[in-house]
Amino acid sequence: MTSDAEQRPIGIVRALTLLLACQLAGEVLVAAARQVVPGVAFPGPVVGMGLLFAVLVLRRGAGRSLEATGGALLRNLSLLFVPAAVGIVQQGDVLAAFGLPLIVALLASTVLTLVVTVYAFLAVARWTERRRAK
Repeated sequence: MTSDAEQRPIGIVRALTLLLACQLAGEVLVAAARQVVPGVAFPGPVVGMGLLFAVLVLRRGAGRSLEATGGALLRNLSLLFVPAAVGIVQQGDVLAAFGLPLIVALLASTVLTLVVTVYAFLAVARWTERRRAK
């Protein structure tokens, strides 16, 4: 049975604080790990999710307020895509008039970016190899 404190609005604030604190702790841990081992390429929010899992295991469950807050966040996650969709709908006439050139420009710029990135990587690899040989 849940306590009265978990049913009040303060429970939502505590739940959001826990979620954000776990994400922040994950980011801090990854940033600290990168100072020790620069090659660490692990996302901080994933580490934060692991920390949240550990907290939930220690607490033996999420509790009513955390379940309600997490559920509300997940139910409304699709709202983050609304601005992009509205922008596309608002620019429908532009897309109809210039759709093919836009697609060609996007594909060409993507390919050009990949080619430039490969050559930049190769140039830096050769440069570092020469520096190590000295």
